[in-house]
Amino acid sequence: MALYPEIEPYEQGMLDVGDGNRVYWEACGNPRGKPALVLHGGPGSGCTPYPRRLFDPEAYRIVLLDQRGCGRSSPHASAHGTDMSVNTTAHLLADLELLRRHLGIGRWLVWGVSFGSMLGLRYAQTHPEAVSELVLTGVATGSNAEVELLTRGLGKIFPEAFERFLAELPEEERDGNLAAAYNRLMESPDPEVRRRAARAWTDWETAIIPAPPRSVARFEDERFRLGFVRTVTHYWGHGHFLPEDAGNVILRDAYRLNGIPGTLVQGSLDLGNLLGVVWRLHHAWPGSELVIVDEAGHNAGAPGVQEALVAATNRYAAR
Repeated sequence: MALYPEIEPYEQGMLDVGDGNRVYWEACGNPRGKPALVLHGGPGSGCTPYPRRLFDPEAYRIVLLDQRGCGRSSPHASAHGTDMSVNTTAHLLADLELLRRHLGIGRWLVWGVSFGSMLGLRYAQTHPEAVSELVLTGVATGSNAEVELLTRGLGKIFPEAFERFLAELPEEERDGNLAAAYNRLMESPDPEVRRRAARAWTDWETAIIPAPPRSVARFEDERFRLGFVRTVTHYWGHGHFLPEDAGNVILRDAYRLNGIPGTLVQGSLDLGNLLGVVWRLHHAWPGSELVIVDEAGHNAGAPGVQEALVAATNRYAAR
């Protein structure tokens, strides 16, 4: 199914969520349509116009936001003085509820990609009364095993890029939690240390996750790169701020999704599949369907992936 035409927001604003943070949000489509919430990835990438086109604008009231510290929200994580202690999963979940009430929405479909899929899953598990359906792609659950795979495990597959990735760290930091080690560099008072660390991290991401040109271009924007890497390493280096051991919290609590229909759209070449997380989630969540797209990776805009996402939102529009 083809993407819907490009549309612009009919409403937008800055929501004061406390802790000195203001979160940008926008609404597109039909003001009286079925509410749908879009959760971007990263964490820290910010929302883009692309997901708007995955929803029928006549049927949906599409709400997008820039999560704390990124995009048009303020303060931006690229500013060294920004307090990251008030940017955690619990804070983001509270922001979603504040936005839902601010917009007068009872229940909404939740769409998420990558980190946004983890956030959407945890939101549905902790606020099931607010979620009508879930549509997730590039599925991640925020587990320590996923972080270990993406920062160290893939080093055997991309040895040259991994050697460059490690080289930016002091030798004594290379055997531990690599995300946490990079986060310490991103919190350095020395701006040159932060710049070098941000570049090394995005070079590694680009090496392991082939991305469309528009995503690579964003890494060339220094403000974006600094904020993105600081936020990613902040979450990845602290177990995604999930309760207890981040190993299996979302899979453990999959029973809380009972009664919520969901569609999981996953590229067969998404390297996160090496851990089998999406299959395990699907089997632990009776109301879910799993759509595997051959020859697609970790990319919501890949051929086959976007068609499956549009098909899912079309189907749920009638519920």
